[in-house]
This record gives sequence, C-alpha cells and structure tokens, in this order.
Amino acid sequence: MPVLRAPLADQAADALLERIRAGEWTLGQKLPGETTLAPQLGVGRSTVREAIRQLAGRGVLQSRQGAGVFVTALDAPEDWDVVLRRADIVSVIEARIAIESEAAALAAARRTPQELRALRRALDARRGHDEGPQGELEAHVDADTAFHRAIVAAAHNDILAELFDGFVPRLRQAMVEMLRLRPVADEGADHDAHRVLLDAIADRDADAAARLSRDHLTSLKERLS
Repeated sequence: MPVLRAPLADQAADALLERIRAGEWTLGQKLPGETTLAPQLGVGRSTVREAIRQLAGRGVLQSRQGAGVFVTALDAPEDWDVVLRRADIVSVIEARIAIESEAAALAAARRTPQELRALRRALDARRGHDEGPQGELEAHVDADTAFHRAIVAAAHNDILAELFDGFVPRLRQAMVEMLRLRPVADEGADHDAHRVLLDAIADRDADAAARLSRDHLTSLKERLS
C-alpha cells in the first residue's frame, strides 16, 4: 500500500515493519532491493534507505556490506521509558529481584576493597535518612537506592548497571508513593537486613548475598499484596 502521509521515511518504516510482523519476510531473510521496495511503498529510493536505517537502529533490520538487508527481529521493541512508565510497582520489584539478586552474588565475588568501603558509606548514609515527612522520605528512598546501586556497581557488569539505572526514575516515584501509604513497620530490622546483606558481600558469600537480596525484595513485594 502506498505511503501517503509525511514524514515519508517514518511511514515507510512503519509499512515495512507491518509487513515483517505479518510474516511477509521471516527471520534472517533478505529484503527485496530498493528498486523493488520503492514503488511498492510509493516513495523514492532515498526514503527507502532512510526507512531501513530507522529499522536497523531499532534492531529489526541489518544492512550487510555487499549482501543486502536482512531481517534480524520480527518486531521492534517498545521504548524502554514507555514500558517503565506503564509498569506497576509489583512488576518493577519483580524485575529488581532478577537483577539485584544476581548483582549481589557477583558483587560478593568481585567487589574490591574500595567498593566495600563505598558500600559501608552508603549503608551509613542510608541509616542517616530514616523515613519521616515527605522531604525526609524522599531522602531515605534516594539513600536506599544509592546503597543498592553501589551493590550493582560492585558486580562489575555493565548490562546489569544499565538495567538498574533505567529503573531508577520509575523506582523512586513508586517507592515514595508506597512508603507514604505503607511505612516500614520496623526501621531497625529493615536496616539490619541491609547490613546482613553487606556482611555477606564482605565475606564473599555469593549464595548468601543472592538469597538475602531476593528475600529483602520479595518481602517488599509481599507488602503490596
């Protein structure tokens, strides 16, 4: 079907993606050339090239020098920020469990003396920002997030760090809202749980660190049920 609305490259990219979703081309299959696609889409060859560049940037297509353009995914992943904005807090915590329990295990195995000192400073700072009025509550959430981010940093895994950092804006908002409605019943016990997690990392006990991280976040999830 010809592309009728501007911007033409965006519309051409959408048209190609719909054809891929419909199964016209399978995973790994080579697309027809620009001279074939251009009249099908009702646009010029330069517009087809730009549409292909767009879909390559989204991971759907791959241009191979001298070979052509190939399908590398059957759909374009949704924008990460949109997914997180729509996600409920339980979904966010479930994803944190997967990321942070593995990060805690890796941190126990890989942390440096400098990172251990940074973790202890972050834990002390967290203790200094117990829950309270709105401003103090936000400071507590920020200090808690900084402690967990320090664990992820000590894991020495850039992908886990990138995933965690992607959660932070949505996580901060959700945690402030949750703690405003459901304050922690025993702040001392909550802080002790974080200290025990840090002890496991300090002792290089990866199994215990993963278990403690998972238990802490699971208890957080259960408070919402």
